[in-house]
Amino acid sequence: MSAEPDPTLERTNPRTLVPLRIEEVLIAAAMAAMALITAANVVTRYLSNVSLAFTEEYSVALMVVVALLGTALATATGRHIRIGVLVDGLSPAHRRMAEAAAMVLTILCFGLLAWYGARLTWDEYRFEVLSNGLGHPNWIYTGWLPLLSLVVIARAAGRLARVLRGGEW
Repeated sequence: MSAEPDPTLERTNPRTLVPLRIEEVLIAAAMAAMALITAANVVTRYLSNVSLAFTEEYSVALMVVVALLGTALATATGRHIRIGVLVDGLSPAHRRMAEAAAMVLTILCFGLLAWYGARLTWDEYRFEVLSNGLGHPNWIYTGWLPLLSLVVIARAAGRLARVLRGGEW
């Protein structure tokens, strides 16, 4: 029995205008940063019985970044969540329509997140809201929500265009 994976099961990433490698590298960097600051906190706490307070605040912000970049990557590659029992039995034309509808709904959903996230970020900037842990301006953390929601929208729009051209589904 071969230890190598079956090449027929591998999915290649679609060709996109903006390389998907950008999201992959940013996700890896954010996860590495989370691992490093969490490890530093554990070591510091173990050796000195003092906690590094900033680690939780930064880790939460980085988790949001990873989740939204992962969503953009999954959307662009067609690996987003779908209900297979409803889609797998459809004809190719209907499957393409279902995928197009999913992309339109994704654009609408993340459009709302971008809009309300931008309003939240603006309010936190305007009212000078500070974070609970470190007292940094909170808009620095919440600003990633609308910005990365726009990335998801762009990736969904790109996938929608490819689906409508008949290239993917």
